[in-house]
Amino acid sequence: MPFVLGRPFGVPGDAAFQKRVVLAALKLLEAPAGPVLADYPEAAPAPKPEEMEGIACPVSFGAADPPDDPGAALLREIEEIAPWYDLARERRGRTTVGTSGMTVEEAARRVGAAVAGKPKAALDGFNAGETLKLAFEEIRAYYSEAAAAKPGGADAQAIIDWFWHGTAAGRAFVALQKACMAGSDESAKVFASRSLIPNSVQRTLR
Repeated sequence: MPFVLGRPFGVPGDAAFQKRVVLAALKLLEAPAGPVLADYPEAAPAPKPEEMEGIACPVSFGAADPPDDPGAALLREIEEIAPWYDLARERRGRTTVGTSGMTVEEAARRVGAAVAGKPKAALDGFNAGETLKLAFEEIRAYYSEAAAAKPGGADAQAIIDWFWHGTAAGRAFVALQKACMAGSDESAKVFASRSLIPNSVQRTLR
């Protein structure tokens, strides 16, 4: 359906149009066989310019996962913002995600395991700290590119603020820093203390 990303039923407040969309979707259940791919016949109402201001990646997982499982929240959030990332990659025709050879999901699982005190084996040729740094860079690149697809664009500082203060990824990396500093691996401690959370952000987290 030709709707704005994140608004599968059209603009807010148009109950009549939204009802028609839902009824059309339910009508597909009457098809004799599936899967069914059908175009919606009506053009979606255009959102007002003021409605597009301030739209950010639609993620909020505060209540969905246990507070002691930031890794699970991170993985779910990565899946949720995939449409934004895919849109950004399509627009740019390239991506910086995947340069380490890890998928973003694999990177997230490594972060989650380290936070849980059960770190995965380091990548070949890298120590534990270097491996976590690669995972961090993959995830940060993924989120930065996804945020760039936000309608109206976003400046660098707005993306940084969103990443560290408004996402499960930011919360996971705060937890990762604590886990690394409490662990016994010196390379992980060096990464956590020097390369993980920028000093400008660190001050705002206290």
